[in-house]
Amino acid sequence: MGLSVSFGLLDVPHVAHPAIMVLGSYCTFLLTRLGLDPIVAGVLLMPPFFVLGMGLYRLYYEAFEKRGSEAGVRGIAFFFGVALIIEVGLILAFGVDQRMVEASYIGTSLRFGDVRIPQRTLVVFAVAVAMTVVLTLYFSKTFTGRAIKAVAQDEPALRLMGANPVRIKQWAFGIATAVAALAGAMLIIIGPVEPNMDRVYIGRTFAVVVLAGLGSMTGTVAAGLILGISESIVLIHPDLGASWAPAVSFTLLLLVLGVRPQGLFGR
Repeated sequence: MGLSVSFGLLDVPHVAHPAIMVLGSYCTFLLTRLGLDPIVAGVLLMPPFFVLGMGLYRLYYEAFEKRGSEAGVRGIAFFFGVALIIEVGLILAFGVDQRMVEASYIGTSLRFGDVRIPQRTLVVFAVAVAMTVVLTLYFSKTFTGRAIKAVAQDEPALRLMGANPVRIKQWAFGIATAVAALAGAMLIIIGPVEPNMDRVYIGRTFAVVVLAGLGSMTGTVAAGLILGISESIVLIHPDLGASWAPAVSFTLLLLVLGVRPQGLFGR
């Protein structure tokens, strides 16, 4: 969801987004040691991560975007550097061992006949749906939300409407980073995390955003479900297995872009 904002709406090559998500997981781990529920911890982390995102975009803007058309290429190197700094910092602070959290809904499951569904996955799914609703309403019902959608289309026209494109992008990048913090809390609810876990999600997250259609909130959830179910089918297939699962994301991406270049839900 956060990458759909930063990359889909703002056109910022934010390859450090999964690393920020993992950072959110470790911050959640620290807060749960104080007795907080992981979901509560994730919500509490959103304001400081929002400020972090605003500062990160300002640095990116002053160093790269402000200087011209090569900002995208240079920005990729910048955000790869940010991701590396976060990963190394986590290793120095926590070591390479996996970390996990505890909660009443972790380790329990709901049974429907012969089918058992882990309760933690239902909780994470509910939070994802709630965040989708909140972001969709924010982008469609508020002036700032509509300005965020407009800044990717026509910056001069946005200025005529009385909005500063740079401030709007900075605000939106803060939102994307805050959402990444909550995603990190959901990630550590699903299972243990480790400092280099962001590498697993770089390709998948970009595939989900592009497959959905850049900037589509509801499309992002649908695309995530499509890829998740497809990978699960590959995982349980006797002739394929886990090694083939990552290939599913990019195969589906290529097939969809070949038929519908704007993505499944893009306009």
